[in-house]
Amino acid sequence: MRIGVPKEIKTQEFRVGMTPAGVAILTARGHTVLIEQGAGGGSAIPDEAYVKAGAKIVPSREEVWGSADMVVKVKEPIAPEFALMRKDLLLFTYLHLAAAQELGKELLNRGVNGVAYETIEPTPGDLPLLTPMSAVAGRMSVQAGATYLERERGGKGVLLGGVPGVKRGRVTIIGGGVVGANAAKMAVGLGANVTVLDVNLKTLAYLDDIYAGRISTQFSDPLSIERAVLESDLVVGAVLLAGARAPRLVTDQMVKDMEAGSVIVDVSIDQGGCVETARPTTHDNPTYLVHDVIHYGVANMPGAVPRTSTYALTNATIKYVVTLADNGLEKAVAAVPHMVTGINTYKGGVPHPAVAEALSVPHTPFKA
Repeated sequence: MRIGVPKEIKTQEFRVGMTPAGVAILTARGHTVLIEQGAGGGSAIPDEAYVKAGAKIVPSREEVWGSADMVVKVKEPIAPEFALMRKDLLLFTYLHLAAAQELGKELLNRGVNGVAYETIEPTPGDLPLLTPMSAVAGRMSVQAGATYLERERGGKGVLLGGVPGVKRGRVTIIGGGVVGANAAKMAVGLGANVTVLDVNLKTLAYLDDIYAGRISTQFSDPLSIERAVLESDLVVGAVLLAGARAPRLVTDQMVKDMEAGSVIVDVSIDQGGCVETARPTTHDNPTYLVHDVIHYGVANMPGAVPRTSTYALTNATIKYVVTLADNGLEKAVAAVPHMVTGINTYKGGVPHPAVAEALSVPHTPFKA
């Protein structure tokens, strides 16, 4: 199979869809890997490293998309790439279609077979290709929150860890999954006063056990969320429903009642966001104010640390890339049945029920 890896063009997206190690694995199996010139530059991977691993460097994204049987990316295609997509192309990347209605329509109209990293689910709740980037984003959320709490950035001037004799900053994390657990790890490490809310009692019990009283865990319901949010200096939105739009749990009124200069980092923004006042932003212009509360809604947070993120991503994706390259989509599903959960679009239909609901189109079960 011919596998294409284009350069990412989303604002301040420095990751790349494959490392030289991934290329070496594929070329050793007889596949051809086409890398767009300079695609790895943002991750400090020179073209020469790809060539040494067996890849072919091509000069333009048009050639990568046009020549490849499968395109492997990091982020979902954006408008300048739509015209490059074609019927029966296999696209393997993060898609987040619940928050990308226009892309969903383009994939369906163009007959692209889109397999999304974020919905591959070997067992319920296990999202192995989302986990590494969720871990990065969770850790970065607290870094970002701590930065924007500084007065010179518009924040209320609170140090999350406090100092002896001064109360610590208050951090509320809504969702105790991978993002939330990693956010909690960073916040606790900084010495903050941390509250984690979740609807899964097993998750809360696990977090309560490992932190041995250093965090507060609460069952997530509207009253608990409101109480925690209003007491917070930093709120981290870390809610995920695989393939579906994130539920709006923090209302406009809650934000209005927060203290001026507080910070909200909505990591679930790439699935629509769990904060009513949140909207996607970019690394170029990451924040905005609503009700004097700073909102950070960068949808590709791990793109800012590509030397970590790119390698973590390829470590997780490569075995699936190999399976798809060796077998093609239909036979890959036969060989690894849970891969069907990753198929968001197929021959003009939507096999994933949550994605179909989010796009308001009929659910079409996958049939090879």
